[in-house]
Amino acid sequence: MNLLRRLLPYLTVALVFGIIYDGWIFFSRWNYAREGRKAEQLKEAQDARQTLELLGGDRLKILDFYAPAAIRRGEQATICYGVNAAEHVRIDPPVEQLQPAFSHCFQVAPLRDTDYKLTAEDRTGHSVTQSLTIKVLSGPRP
Repeated sequence: MNLLRRLLPYLTVALVFGIIYDGWIFFSRWNYAREGRKAEQLKEAQDARQTLELLGGDRLKILDFYAPAAIRRGEQATICYGVNAAEHVRIDPPVEQLQPAFSHCFQVAPLRDTDYKLTAEDRTGHSVTQSLTIKVLSGPRP
Protein backbone atom coordinates (compact mmCIF):
# COMPACT_ATOMS: atom_id res chain seq x y z
CA MET A 1 0.00 0.00 0.00
CA ASN A 2 2.88 2.32 0.82
CA LEU A 3 4.47 1.53 -2.56
CA LEU A 4 1.19 2.37 -4.31
CA ARG A 5 1.04 5.74 -2.56
CA ARG A 6 4.58 6.55 -3.68
CA LEU A 7 3.92 5.49 -7.31
CA LEU A 8 0.47 7.07 -7.66
CA PRO A 9 1.72 10.62 -8.46
CA TYR A 10 4.12 9.25 -11.07
CA LEU A 11 1.42 7.04 -12.60
CA THR A 12 -0.96 10.00 -12.68
CA VAL A 13 1.61 12.17 -14.46
CA ALA A 14 2.36 9.36 -16.95
CA LEU A 15 -1.37 8.85 -17.57
CA VAL A 16 -1.90 12.61 -18.13
CA PHE A 17 1.05 12.75 -20.56
CA GLY A 18 -0.31 9.68 -22.37
CA ILE A 19 -3.73 11.30 -22.73
CA ILE A 20 -2.15 14.56 -23.94
CA TYR A 21 0.03 12.64 -26.43
CA ASP A 22 -2.98 10.68 -27.79
CA GLY A 23 -4.99 13.90 -28.01
CA TRP A 24 -2.18 15.58 -29.93
CA ILE A 25 -1.95 12.65 -32.37
CA PHE A 26 -5.71 12.69 -33.03
CA PHE A 27 -5.75 16.49 -33.38
CA SER A 28 -2.77 16.57 -35.78
CA ARG A 29 -4.29 13.84 -37.98
CA TRP A 30 -7.65 15.66 -38.02
CA ASN A 31 -5.95 18.97 -38.82
CA TYR A 32 -3.84 17.39 -41.59
CA ALA A 33 -6.98 15.91 -43.20
CA ARG A 34 -8.79 19.26 -42.88
CA GLU A 35 -5.91 21.12 -44.54
CA GLY A 36 -5.90 18.51 -47.31
CA ARG A 37 -9.62 19.03 -47.93
CA LYS A 38 -9.11 22.82 -47.99
CA ALA A 39 -6.29 22.48 -50.53
CA GLU A 40 -8.43 20.16 -52.67
CA GLN A 41 -11.38 22.58 -52.60
CA LEU A 42 -9.07 25.47 -53.51
CA LYS A 43 -7.67 23.49 -56.47
CA GLU A 44 -11.20 22.60 -57.66
CA ALA A 45 -12.25 26.26 -57.47
CA GLN A 46 -9.13 27.31 -59.38
CA ASP A 47 -9.79 24.66 -62.06
CA ALA A 48 -13.41 25.83 -62.35
CA ARG A 49 -12.27 29.45 -62.80
CA GLN A 50 -9.79 28.39 -65.50
CA THR A 51 -12.48 26.39 -67.32
CA LEU A 52 -14.90 29.29 -67.15
CA GLU A 53 -12.23 31.65 -68.46
CA LEU A 54 -11.44 29.27 -71.34
CA LEU A 55 -15.13 29.26 -72.23
CA GLY A 56 -15.17 33.04 -72.31
CA GLY A 57 -15.96 33.90 -68.71
CA ASP A 58 -19.20 35.83 -68.56
CA ARG A 59 -18.58 37.49 -71.95
CA LEU A 60 -20.84 36.82 -74.92
CA LYS A 61 -18.86 34.67 -77.29
CA ILE A 62 -19.36 32.17 -80.12
CA LEU A 63 -17.12 29.29 -79.10
CA ASP A 64 -17.60 27.12 -82.22
CA PHE A 65 -19.43 27.30 -85.52
CA TYR A 66 -18.44 24.74 -88.12
CA ALA A 67 -19.67 22.39 -90.84
CA PRO A 68 -18.14 20.52 -93.76
CA ALA A 69 -16.97 22.87 -96.51
CA ALA A 70 -18.74 20.86 -99.23
CA ILE A 71 -21.28 18.07 -99.69
CA ARG A 72 -22.77 16.27 -102.69
CA ARG A 73 -26.26 17.18 -103.86
CA GLY A 74 -28.83 15.19 -101.84
CA GLU A 75 -26.52 14.60 -98.87
CA GLN A 76 -26.90 16.08 -95.42
CA ALA A 77 -24.34 18.15 -93.55
CA THR A 78 -23.95 18.56 -89.82
CA ILE A 79 -23.63 22.10 -88.50
CA CYS A 80 -22.29 22.47 -84.97
CA TYR A 81 -22.12 25.54 -82.76
CA GLY A 82 -21.30 26.54 -79.21
CA VAL A 83 -21.97 29.83 -77.44
CA ASN A 84 -21.15 31.32 -74.07
CA ALA A 85 -23.28 33.78 -72.04
CA ALA A 86 -25.97 33.95 -74.73
CA GLU A 87 -29.66 34.45 -74.04
CA HIS A 88 -30.88 33.87 -77.62
CA VAL A 89 -29.34 32.10 -80.63
CA ARG A 90 -30.57 32.06 -84.21
CA ILE A 91 -29.33 30.97 -87.61
CA ASP A 92 -30.06 32.49 -91.00
CA PRO A 93 -31.44 31.06 -93.16
CA PRO A 94 -33.68 29.55 -90.47
CA VAL A 95 -33.20 25.81 -90.23
CA GLU A 96 -34.45 24.99 -86.76
CA GLN A 97 -35.12 26.70 -83.44
CA LEU A 98 -31.76 27.03 -81.69
CA GLN A 99 -31.08 27.27 -77.97
CA PRO A 100 -27.95 28.57 -76.23
CA ALA A 101 -25.56 25.65 -75.68
CA PHE A 102 -21.85 25.03 -75.21
CA SER A 103 -22.08 22.40 -77.92
CA HIS A 104 -25.00 21.49 -80.21
CA CYS A 105 -25.22 19.99 -83.70
CA PHE A 106 -28.05 19.66 -86.22
CA GLN A 107 -28.56 18.39 -89.78
CA VAL A 108 -29.16 20.45 -92.91
CA ALA A 109 -29.67 19.41 -96.52
CA PRO A 110 -28.99 22.45 -98.70
CA LEU A 111 -29.89 22.20 -102.40
CA ARG A 112 -27.31 24.80 -103.51
CA ASP A 113 -24.33 26.66 -102.04
CA THR A 114 -25.61 28.25 -98.84
CA ASP A 115 -24.20 30.84 -96.46
CA TYR A 116 -25.25 30.29 -92.82
CA LYS A 117 -25.01 33.11 -90.29
CA LEU A 118 -25.13 32.35 -86.56
CA THR A 119 -26.17 35.20 -84.27
CA ALA A 120 -25.95 35.06 -80.47
CA GLU A 121 -27.46 37.74 -78.22
CA ASP A 122 -27.02 38.37 -74.51
CA ARG A 123 -29.46 39.88 -71.98
CA THR A 124 -28.33 43.42 -72.65
CA GLY A 125 -28.93 43.21 -76.40
CA HIS A 126 -25.31 42.84 -77.46
CA SER A 127 -24.84 40.39 -80.30
CA VAL A 128 -22.04 38.53 -82.06
CA THR A 129 -22.20 36.79 -85.42
CA GLN A 130 -20.21 34.27 -87.36
CA SER A 131 -20.73 32.88 -90.86
CA LEU A 132 -19.86 29.78 -92.82
CA THR A 133 -20.58 28.46 -96.31
CA ILE A 134 -21.53 24.95 -97.37
CA LYS A 135 -20.88 24.29 -101.05
CA VAL A 136 -23.11 21.76 -102.81
CA LEU A 137 -21.29 19.76 -105.45
CA SER A 138 -23.24 18.22 -108.33
CA GLY A 139 -22.54 14.85 -109.82
CA PRO A 140 -22.11 11.37 -108.41
CA ARG A 141 -19.63 10.48 -105.73
CA PRO A 142 -16.38 9.13 -107.25
